[in-house]
Amino acid sequence: MSWFKRVKEGILTKTQDKKPTPDGLWYKCPSCKTPHATREFMEHLWVCPQCGFHEKINSAEYFEVFFDEGKFTELFEEVESADPLKFEDSKPYPERIKQAQEKTGLKDAVATATGKMNGQRIVIAAMDFSFIGGSMGSVVGEKIARAIDYAREHHYPLIIISKSGGARMMEAAFSLMQMAKTSAKLALLDREGIPYISYLTNPTTGGVTASFAMLGDFNVAEPDALIGFAGPRVIKETIGKDLPKGFQRSEFLQEHGFIDFVIDRREAKEKLSNLLSIVYAKRSKAVKTS
Repeated sequence: MSWFKRVKEGILTKTQDKKPTPDGLWYKCPSCKTPHATREFMEHLWVCPQCGFHEKINSAEYFEVFFDEGKFTELFEEVESADPLKFEDSKPYPERIKQAQEKTGLKDAVATATGKMNGQRIVIAAMDFSFIGGSMGSVVGEKIARAIDYAREHHYPLIIISKSGGARMMEAAFSLMQMAKTSAKLALLDREGIPYISYLTNPTTGGVTASFAMLGDFNVAEPDALIGFAGPRVIKETIGKDLPKGFQRSEFLQEHGFIDFVIDRREAKEKLSNLLSIVYAKRSKAVKTS
């Protein structure tokens, strides 16, 4: 039976002819479970081409989405967290910060930059959930405050992209102070008639929702983003009742008047630039008639 052991050249089913698939070549959507080529997924701005599921992305990728040709100038990148409370849980706070910096390549949970969006100069502050859960500490508040001041000084519209688990417990009251600080700065921006678009992504919770995330001239969100102060599990346990379907998701909040628009990430740049053009056109007309 030696013929049974022969291997005929050119047979495609030979296991030795199969090549391993490189890591990262395919992306499997966690929602519809459809596999896609990673390159195709990235070309759709990290949105599933099949079901429209919006994958979480970081600040650098949002800058690539919104800024023309991905070109921008980063602002205030030198700001880093201190350790005012000498906080320590399973590890000292400075060590936790250092590990997050090494993991993400970021100084903290927000990046600020200026560039052009469809030819219109803007300022963007983009939060990054990969840095200690996008928690809002003193650096996040300070960089957003400085970004607001920069937008006021240059009369550029402001976009803040929120993605956060809430206040950073390692900074306690110093973290909570950023809610009032950023809100006060946005009031000054509003007085000068400079538009601010709050762009909410999944998840936007806690003190961020209770401050700058809901103070936009326009509050827009990506589809199916979790947006709220306390999480749905906490609310359910507190009131002892089942929550409505889709509770605290973008579409639910739009239906109840908390969100102005729900925008697909693939259309966000065009729609937001059009929105800013309309706002500036109306403002120019009002100045001429006054």
